[in-house]
Amino acid sequence: MAVAAAPDRSSFGGNLEEALSRHAAAGVRSFLGVEKSINGRRWIERLDRPQSLVALDIAQRHELPELLARVLAGRGVTADEAPEFLDPTIRKLMPDPSTLTDMDAAAERIADAVEAGEGVAIFGDYDVDGATSAALLNRYLRSLGLTPQVYIPDRLFEGYGPNPDAIDKLADAGATLIVTVDCGTTSFEALERARQRGIDVVVIDHHLAGAELPPARAVVNPNREDDISGLGHLAAVGIVFMTLVGVSRELRSRGHFGPGEEPNLLDWLDLVALGTVCDVVGLAGLNRALVVKGLLVMRRQGNLGLGVLARLARLGGPIEAGHLGFMIGPRINAGGRIGNAALGAALLATEDPEEAERIGAELERLNAERQTLEAGMLAEAMAAAEPVFAGGAEPAVLVTHNPGWHPGVVGLIASRLKERFGRPAFAVADGPSGFGVGSGRSIPGVDLGRAVKAAVSEGLLAKGGGHAMAAGVTVALNRLRPFQEFIEDRVRNDVKRASAAERDLKIDAAVTAEGATVEAIADLERAGPFGAGNPSPVIAFPAHQVTYAEIVGGAHVRTSIATGAGANLRAMAFRSVDTPIGQRLLDRSGGALHVAGTLSIDTWQGRSRPTIKVIDVAEPTTA
Repeated sequence: MAVAAAPDRSSFGGNLEEALSRHAAAGVRSFLGVEKSINGRRWIERLDRPQSLVALDIAQRHELPELLARVLAGRGVTADEAPEFLDPTIRKLMPDPSTLTDMDAAAERIADAVEAGEGVAIFGDYDVDGATSAALLNRYLRSLGLTPQVYIPDRLFEGYGPNPDAIDKLADAGATLIVTVDCGTTSFEALERARQRGIDVVVIDHHLAGAELPPARAVVNPNREDDISGLGHLAAVGIVFMTLVGVSRELRSRGHFGPGEEPNLLDWLDLVALGTVCDVVGLAGLNRALVVKGLLVMRRQGNLGLGVLARLARLGGPIEAGHLGFMIGPRINAGGRIGNAALGAALLATEDPEEAERIGAELERLNAERQTLEAGMLAEAMAAAEPVFAGGAEPAVLVTHNPGWHPGVVGLIASRLKERFGRPAFAVADGPSGFGVGSGRSIPGVDLGRAVKAAVSEGLLAKGGGHAMAAGVTVALNRLRPFQEFIEDRVRNDVKRASAAERDLKIDAAVTAEGATVEAIADLERAGPFGAGNPSPVIAFPAHQVTYAEIVGGAHVRTSIATGAGANLRAMAFRSVDTPIGQRLLDRSGGALHVAGTLSIDTWQGRSRPTIKVIDVAEPTTA
């Protein structure tokens, strides 16, 4: 069995060739002989023998670098599929919008509003998916001559989704049609108020639905029980995009558009890409095509708000998918977490340069404040969680609660706990009237949204919902322990299966610091964008010396690794200072290390350099 591969074996040092040959000859099944890394993981090769043959076929038939071919084969791509995978098109991958239940009714009602010049209100969520969904619909309706109201609820005082008071405000302001985006599926009371006020509602959502649906003109949601579209993996902004395709088709059939009047929806794919990446939905199929094409639109810098955020984030090169999730998204989210929830949607929709600068500056300030809050809350959460594991307990789900936490930041704390302990986690803050408000984050293979919906059905939660990877809950504080016990029992077996799968670190290939060039990484990125459902390639660097290491930002370790040939590769181990990985990197006296991580191109002041995000390290074994 092949143990490792690289784009060009001539880039390997002689010692690496000898080591790989020795392991292969010995029949060692673990990658580079790593049975237990410093992180306690076994390294294995992602490709089995048949997949290795597929990789060879891809490389030879399409004249692609071997490393790229291995990455494609490792993600189930065949030689026949490789060209379309490398250049996904929305035209081929997007089905007819009418495959979504209620789509035709939604498209007709929105088209009616456009033709009649009705008062339309957009009710969105306060996260990035909600902000991009609201901005996309707002831009579309404005391009057709409407001036829609946009309402984003306050996270702390109103909570998630439509509420009766907000419906009354929109009705009093003249709305005759309300379109909810990224919310509304479970808003029974609010939509009943709309019905009483004579207002039609169209729901465009992707959160899990129960058997009963709220009173609405249409509920477009691929995760409703009677929808067979198979599009439940789309973010809400993807569903909004498909809805607007349906609306344009309906208006076209009515002869509404004159020459050159029909909006070009492709011009707004930057918003679709942003919402899709930040909602951590699977980056495969249509989602991947939306992000690939959306990034191309984004690089044209047509959206004023996105341009301001990119500048504030100090992005020195082309915007990549990783920038959206880690640099652009958090700034948009900051408004909904600790400030004015409507800021993100307003920034992404504005065409006024001064307004874009003003909102961007406010979001930057709020994001800095959010970072300070998060650091303090995370320290408290870790202090509460680590003794649980130190005492030998192995809970399937972590549920942490602190009355002093900010409710708008608990989702980030849940995410950090999930990353640190490798299991689903909830963080709960005190809300009004004896209730806690919390967020949960899951791991691949564990559907947290369904578990939360089950807890609502059992009467353990006042409110709750979400999707596979994220969920929100409102729970009476005296019911927090029963909720924890229920969730623990509900997902225990799924967590065991998922954790077992995660114990092995799958390695795509091994290269040296010399082989990790900007050109090689650019080739790899053709298989992206990487994220949920399309994991970043994990590359091993065998027996490299740690040539430099320092602590940065109080929590991260910045380092560089090299072989005897002299090339240094910059690396970063995020949030690792107090972990075995960070401590071993800082201990440069320990000799050579196997290092595993993901590669990217770091552009600063016009200079591009390869860099690795460290995932794991292991001590080389002697054979």
